[in-house]
Amino acid sequence: MVTLENSKLFGQLQVDELAALHRVAREQSFAPGQEIFKEGDTGDAMFLVKEGRVEISAVASRNVRHILAQVEPGDIFGEMAIIEDKPRSACAVAREQTLVYALPRTEVLKLVDHSPALAMAFLREISRRLREFDRLHLREVLQAERLAVVGRFARSIVHDLKNPLNIIGLAAEIVGLEHADPAARQNAVTNIRQQVERISDLVSEILDFTQGTPPDLILPPVDYSRFVPQIVSDAAAEATLRGVSIELENSPPTVSLLFNPKRLRRVYANLFHNAIDAMPEGGKILLRFQSHRNEIVTEIEDTGPGIAPEMDGRLFEAFATHGKTLGTGLGLSICKKILEDHHGWITARTQPGHGAIFAFGLPKLKA
Repeated sequence: MVTLENSKLFGQLQVDELAALHRVAREQSFAPGQEIFKEGDTGDAMFLVKEGRVEISAVASRNVRHILAQVEPGDIFGEMAIIEDKPRSACAVAREQTLVYALPRTEVLKLVDHSPALAMAFLREISRRLREFDRLHLREVLQAERLAVVGRFARSIVHDLKNPLNIIGLAAEIVGLEHADPAARQNAVTNIRQQVERISDLVSEILDFTQGTPPDLILPPVDYSRFVPQIVSDAAAEATLRGVSIELENSPPTVSLLFNPKRLRRVYANLFHNAIDAMPEGGKILLRFQSHRNEIVTEIEDTGPGIAPEMDGRLFEAFATHGKTLGTGLGLSICKKILEDHHGWITARTQPGHGAIFAFGLPKLKA
């Protein structure tokens, strides 16, 4: 059981000050669940818990009540009424059989005016409460943000899985038809294979987004001049079907760089897919390379309409898309993550008379 004399806040008062406090303190008892004060009540007193436990809560958005604090014996509550002289902004409820000291505002203010030590103790206690509130609020905000990200992630995945699964379902029905035309059946088999690959790509994007390069992974040296032509060759077939050509303005430099070929291939694939999607009527993808003292810079430019103004500053954010009906919205954020995992970087720009230009850099081997 805590008394005024041995409480953290008032224990440092002089004998005469404690006597004055005792004269005005009103001891009150509350049953479990009983309300001590509620939002909007007049803030005419503060309280010190002598015995029991008090819960402080307030209504936030959508009329949901949030618990702000659990007040234990020796702690004060309702102290903001001493400072602000405004209606209560929260509700206090006894959570078990509770005894409190009710201390009138005017009397406490008199003591604060005459006791610098008490004023400083008040300041420390209020500062501690604010820090604790900030910590709890930040934890709730982070949790809400995590849930929002999970929600956006789930909606994106479900949306992107529906189309290929529907196509697979329809194609499977055609394959299963007893009298299906052989050409139609073969076309259905091809559709199933393509949609399975599409789902596999989606899974790869999710894994790339959630898994970075392990810190202990040893990256092999790879000849960039041999790596790039193979990437272009692999992408050329799909690009040609969409009326898009991929051209090298200059040859990639003959230099060994440290990178994971599978993950850098994902960077190229995402940038190529975005460029192809931006040119539904066909066009060109141009590659150029620059060798600097400490890095190799690769630029990928398309002849599409360029980067939408709505995406300015958001291009590499997860789930950020504009005008796209397919994709998770993770492609460019994955590119950024992969390149940063390799100690590189990526940027994007649009120049008058040009489409989108993506540039990324990878560090050279140190001599």
